[in-house]
Parts: sequence; C-alpha cells; structure tokens
Amino acid sequence: MKGKPTSLDIAHLAGVSQPTVSRALRGHPSVNAETRERILAIARDLNYKVDKNASNLRRQQSGTLALLLFEDPTSDQSHINPFFLPMLGSITRACARHGQDLLISFQQLSNDWHADYGDSHKADGLILLGYGDYLAYQGKLRTLVEQGTQFVRWGAVLPEQPGISIGCDNAGGGALVGAHLADLGHRRIAFLGDASSRYPEFLDRWLGCESALQRRGLPMERALQVDAESAEATGYAAATELLRRGLPFDAVFAASDLIAIGAMRAFAEHGLRIPGDIAIAGFDDIPAARMTTPALTTVVQDTLTAGELLVDTLMKLVLGEPAKSLRMPTSLVVRESTGRR
Repeated sequence: MKGKPTSLDIAHLAGVSQPTVSRALRGHPSVNAETRERILAIARDLNYKVDKNASNLRRQQSGTLALLLFEDPTSDQSHINPFFLPMLGSITRACARHGQDLLISFQQLSNDWHADYGDSHKADGLILLGYGDYLAYQGKLRTLVEQGTQFVRWGAVLPEQPGISIGCDNAGGGALVGAHLADLGHRRIAFLGDASSRYPEFLDRWLGCESALQRRGLPMERALQVDAESAEATGYAAATELLRRGLPFDAVFAASDLIAIGAMRAFAEHGLRIPGDIAIAGFDDIPAARMTTPALTTVVQDTLTAGELLVDTLMKLVLGEPAKSLRMPTSLVVRESTGRR
C-alpha cells in the first residue's frame, strides 16, 4: 500500500462500506461487535490514525451546525425560495443562542449531498431546507439515518418518514382557504399545485380544502386541478392551462404564493379581474404577497418560530436527548384578492 492509509482502504479490506468504517471507529452502536473488531484490527495493522479534528466533530465537539439549502426554480439567479429567507435569520439567531456556528451551503438536488455531508465531519448536525420531489428525496434521507447523521428538515410531517421533520399543518391551512372561499359564495374552486405523493405538502393542502368544501356539500373537482411546482413561471403556465380547459370556475387556491403570483399575471393578461371575476388565495405569506395588486389572501406559516424549532430540535439530537417531529399551526390572512367577508 502506497501513501497514508485511509478509511476507504480499511473498508476495502474489511468488505464493508466507508460509512460503516467511520461508525465503527467512533464506536457507533449500529455496528455489531464482530464487524467492529474486524475493522479495528485492520486499522491497527495499517497503523491507521484517526483525524482528531474529525473525531471531535463526530463527538459533537465542533460547535458547528450546517444548513443545506436546495435549489428552487426562481425568477432571479438566487434559486432560493423566498419563503425560506425570513427563516434563515431565525436559524442564525437560534444558533447564536445555543453558542453554535452556522455553516450554510447551497446544494443542487442532483448532487450526492447526503454522501458529502453524511460522513464528512463538517458539522455536528444538518438542517435541510427544500427538497423538490419527495419520492426521490426520501431515499437520501434514509441514507442519512443509516449513516447515523443527526439532521432535521423543514417539510411535511409524515408517518414512518426517515428522520425528524418540523412542518406546518398543511391540511389545516388548506381547510382555512376552502372554508373562506366557500363562505364567500364560491362554488367551483380550482387548485394549482401538484397534489400527489411527490409533493406531500401540496397534497395535504388539497385534501384540507377538499374536506372543508365537503362539509359544506361542495365538490373539489380534479378536472380543476393543474400541476405546478412552487414558482411564478409554473403558476403562470398552470393558470394558462386551466383557462385552456374551458371549464367554469370562480375561485383559485394556489398551493404556494409564488404559484398564485404567476397565476394572477396570467389571469390579468386574459382580461380577468381579481377578485371581481376570480378570487384567488395562496399559501406561505411571503413578503411579495403583500405587494401584489390586489394584495394576496394567503395562509401564514410562522417562519420565525420554525427557525428556532429547527435549531432547538437539532441540538437535542446532537446532545443525545429525545426529540420528535412537530407540526405547527397555520392562520389565514384575508386581503383584497378574495375580497372581504
């Protein structure tokens, strides 16, 4: 063997993965005793020296947390969903309160970020914001769990999901919108957003709206649902497709404010007045929702408290304390895009 031995060399000789070697060297209980002894014996034979700085990181002595932001389609070059911007400030302040440094990294969904951070010793734990298609994303979350990486994510709180999530009551928020629109007299409510298991937050918003309408004897029609990701461009395209279908509707529930803003532009270009011809409501209460014309009715998520909960929950995991997923309540702010009761 040429050069300094590495954990990859040990993995090859032991017939295991490199993350298994790392866990065995730090005494992680997920590695059985026989495998751990085999790995330790090979490490001794190779005179392998553990990087003390890396070891300290894995023993929660780094004083650093990592925040991984995932790219979103945006109208500018930031590729950061504006919903997360106020949450970033809250996360930063919460880290300071815990005496932690914060490492912020921008990750593309196509990258093997789970491998890069899962055993890279860069931080004691990860905060994950944004994820795209959940069905593709959950496999990487399982890898983090298998690696023993401490992490918490913002997103849908689902049964038997990998790891811990902090999220809002998406179904409750959808019910608020459905009840509001129905109580204003609207009877055919369209939904713009991918209401499927690929986007569980959007699906819960659809289901919540549907339940509120059903309680009032009204249907939630799939023919009035158009897929869209959380971006102005896809909202514009979805609204255009909705109009092309030629089906009557009198209100729109957009699964996010960005979708709603794009849809409002499409409706305006087709000569439709908001809320005179069509009422529209969004979800998130991003700053731009207050600046649209008319201002957008939307569901409020408490991003400031969310940032604090993400850090507090991650610190519990880092310190070996019990922690659980949490679902935060939502509220509705009524503005001019739906009119007033």
